[in-house]
Amino acid sequence: MENRIKILLIILVVICILLVIIYFAVGNYFYNISLNPKTDKEFVVGSSEQTEEQKMWWEEKTKWLEENSTDAYITSTNNGNLKLHAYEIESKEESDVWTIVIHGYMSKGIAMTEYSQKFNGRGYNVLMVDLRGHGLSEGDYIGMGWHDRLDIIDWINYIISKNQNSKIMLFGISMGAATTMMTTGENLPSNVKLAISDCGYTSVWDEFNYKLNQLFNLPEFPVLYAANTICKIRANYSFKDASAVEQLKKSKTPTLFIHGNVDDFVPFEMLDEVYNAANCEKERLVIDGAGHALASTVDGDTYWQTIDNFISRFI
Repeated sequence: MENRIKILLIILVVICILLVIIYFAVGNYFYNISLNPKTDKEFVVGSSEQTEEQKMWWEEKTKWLEENSTDAYITSTNNGNLKLHAYEIESKEESDVWTIVIHGYMSKGIAMTEYSQKFNGRGYNVLMVDLRGHGLSEGDYIGMGWHDRLDIIDWINYIISKNQNSKIMLFGISMGAATTMMTTGENLPSNVKLAISDCGYTSVWDEFNYKLNQLFNLPEFPVLYAANTICKIRANYSFKDASAVEQLKKSKTPTLFIHGNVDDFVPFEMLDEVYNAANCEKERLVIDGAGHALASTVDGDTYWQTIDNFISRFI
């Protein structure tokens, strides 16, 4: 009898060890495919292979950047002394107005050139950032907006150090929109006048839970919990802490929320949640028939007219 109990205990211990190993293995796998910038994410963001038209677009934008921008660098003051990069584009005529333009998941600053051209063409200075782990910025994980919000504050302080009278607006798309919303929940300098969020998610937990079901048809428990455990260990943040909704409850920054109503990457339904959570002056714009990050493409006239009107209220 005593031997049987010992054998059962050994079996239970082995099973527990195996479950722990599986838990961490699953967590590490999903962490790598979602937050390690060096792993292939084609199945998430689509093929990286470019058409001839896309190649011409990149060449055109690269040429414009080379002619109109300079490289700016800062060292992050939070979560690692990382060298962060941005493209700095000065207005043709002297201006105190600055737009910080923030790209999306697995993208980079140069992909936001078209938006930066629009803002610069309106007479604004532009700082087009590479978020940590993207473009020319250092970093071995994707911050999903959470640690990035503190990096954006560093960039805000960079602008103020150059121009104490600066009037700053934040503009982001997708993960950049989440970064924008999360940033507004912090105690920001009075120089920050407004924010524009285009198709941002409610929280990292909600977005990953949605994609986990959409791409893998898997439940949040135990998969998302395991990935979150690994994220805490390897990247020092929690999916649940990284919440645009909770940050917006603290926000005092006037914010324009934009979303396409056929977005299936960041669900359109998330617009209501972030808008309702915002404790600030706010507007919303829904673009009919627009998929993820395509609002300006589907109805550019309405998109930019709404942005111009919103800016004119606060700058």
